[in-house]
Amino acid sequence: MDQTNDTDLRQVEITAQGGRADIEIDGTRIDPSAVKAYSVSHLAGERAEVLLHVADRSDVQWSGMARVSVADLPDPGPAAAVFLDAIDPEALERAALDRPDLGTGPNSLTKAMLTQLGEWARGL
Repeated sequence: MDQTNDTDLRQVEITAQGGRADIEIDGTRIDPSAVKAYSVSHLAGERAEVLLHVADRSDVQWSGMARVSVADLPDPGPAAAVFLDAIDPEALERAALDRPDLGTGPNSLTKAMLTQLGEWARGL
């Protein structure tokens, strides 16, 4: 029986890519050298658990385990469709043709347009 109150829960965010992982607990980034491993487990109908294996360090500022809720990442398709529907084709073509990195090879205009769309999506 789970005796943990919702006030005892902590938000844990792990962003892993390749052999590196960035870990935050309640919005505070954990020094990567303080954690030597982590595992996430989730049984249907129960809260997810994250187990952080602490490295052998004397200056670690936290200890213990955290329970987290796992959320699915939203489907990017609908947001991408809304973004693309708002694009003015003439403005996209003009911006792509004005790019200093526009090449002369096959598909260079398409590449420039995709690069431009990516920059607009990121607010650049």
